[in-house]
Amino acid sequence: MAHSRSEQRASHPLAAYNFRVVVGADAMSFAKVSGLQREYHTITYRHGLSFLEGEQLHKYQLEKFTPITFERGVTIGAAFLHTWIEDMKPRTLEVDLCDERGLPVLAWRLARAFAVKLSASALDARSNEVVIDTLEVRACGVSVVHLP
Repeated sequence: MAHSRSEQRASHPLAAYNFRVVVGADAMSFAKVSGLQREYHTITYRHGLSFLEGEQLHKYQLEKFTPITFERGVTIGAAFLHTWIEDMKPRTLEVDLCDERGLPVLAWRLARAFAVKLSASALDARSNEVVIDTLEVRACGVSVVHLP
């Protein structure tokens, strides 16, 4: 039996290349984003009857800054990353994963993001590669939102 278009759309995974990054109110283009994660700290509680009942695992949320890396090609006149790292002000960030129509369906929202490191790729006269800026951000308050 053939599946309907909506069933096919819901069962196929989304493409990783179709994303956008919104910093504050500005949409920015990046070639790669890595390090998006949401993590809970856990503790293992062992009590007097642990040998019979087993240990208990407790999880709790702790505000922890995690590193997230953004990469983009260097372009003329694009100085936002350089001014952001000099500002030392936190920004809100959102990374949207989009469907085939370009509409966001899943978003990682970062409440506070601080730019901590900006580096350029190696400059080599013997190669014909694009210069890539790599921005490392420390982010806190990561939430995952499923958009309609």
